[in-house]
Amino acid sequence: MADAQALEEVVGFTSDLIRIDTTNRGGGDCRERPAAEYAAERLAWAGLEPVLLERTPGRTNVVARIEGTDPSADALLVHGHLDVVPARAEDWSVHPFSGEVRDGVVWGRGAVDMKNMDAMILAVVRAWARQGLRPRRDVVIAFTADEEASAEDGSGFLADRHAGLFEGCTEGVSESGAYTFHDGAGRQIYPIAAGERGTAWLRLSAVGRAGHGSRVNRENAVTRLAAAIARIGAHEWPVRLTPTVRAALTELAALYGIETDLRDVDALVDKLGPAARLVEATLRNSANPTMLEAGYKINVIPGEAVAHVDGRYLPGGEEEFRATLDELTGPDVDWEFQHREVALQSPVDSPSFAAMRAAVEEFAPEGHVVPFCMPGGTDAKQFSRLGITGYGFSPLKLPEGFDYNALFHGVDERVPVEALHFGVRVLDRFLRTA
Repeated sequence: MADAQALEEVVGFTSDLIRIDTTNRGGGDCRERPAAEYAAERLAWAGLEPVLLERTPGRTNVVARIEGTDPSADALLVHGHLDVVPARAEDWSVHPFSGEVRDGVVWGRGAVDMKNMDAMILAVVRAWARQGLRPRRDVVIAFTADEEASAEDGSGFLADRHAGLFEGCTEGVSESGAYTFHDGAGRQIYPIAAGERGTAWLRLSAVGRAGHGSRVNRENAVTRLAAAIARIGAHEWPVRLTPTVRAALTELAALYGIETDLRDVDALVDKLGPAARLVEATLRNSANPTMLEAGYKINVIPGEAVAHVDGRYLPGGEEEFRATLDELTGPDVDWEFQHREVALQSPVDSPSFAAMRAAVEEFAPEGHVVPFCMPGGTDAKQFSRLGITGYGFSPLKLPEGFDYNALFHGVDERVPVEALHFGVRVLDRFLRTA
């Protein structure tokens, strides 16, 4: 069980890991090895035998297994990534890699995404070692590289090249769920992720006739691309309810005493007030233009123009997504996947989901646990190649006014010390009993 030392260690581990700069700028520009070695040393102290694995030098992953008391039970994967997105120090109130603990809060890049969860895992495992405890089922721990980019050096590499390390794993937990969502009316909601939209990062290109900027040009690549981008940005995607989102709407409607009328989902969501944020991004596929590249001089019409679009599709929605993009881009613009990963769907009536719900409710009896689908993606996508069902479960009890989701990739990322303590207690309870 989580003891006083575990509560102290989780704060120190979070701070230490933040101070290890593992910024992932994409394109292979990252080095997770120092953080991986830090985690491996603490796992080894707990009597485990962590394995360090690299596809690319410096892009290090750590995997270790804890034997459970029931050899007939399926194994459980618990994973967290070691890399973080970039942060500009001049934008922050504190240095983003200081790991400063101030006024009961740990500051720095990775405080919520997701070195806090990495620290919780380490603290729980070490508490078990001190007390001679073991979980019911085998627990496989994985700290991964490269989640903030393609995962090719991280979970993708592990799933493709080291599947044997995950033998017996049927379910996994990682970011991001079981955090406090305050609805502004006194309710505390704890959403647990049971699905993810698929990732579809797209490259669009238009080819035209290059020429002088003063001439008539009806084959202008920039014009063709801009028209396609405008159509994509303005497109209204239809509602497509997945089982997870349907369950989320049903439970939220019951919580608010609203009739569950799924014939007009948008009207139902409007009645949920601030809690609509938990479902609104996962009612539909989406495609958001994010980057444009064209030209090299103001009086030269370029022969090619390129754009990038962040697309996301619901479980079962990839075919519709592809067909819609074909229609929106039209005959003059080509598109291709620059990065693609599957959508995930996990059962909300499973024993593991019930165990997560029970763990949260034990330490937050005033809370209301609901399932939800994540609008983005995690390493669970890559681990799904091994038949591992993924859930988002990184528990944190947060004070009102603390905008958890805004801090993901945001400025002044931070996590309260008490939230880390709650997370250790809940994670310990779940992992021992699931």
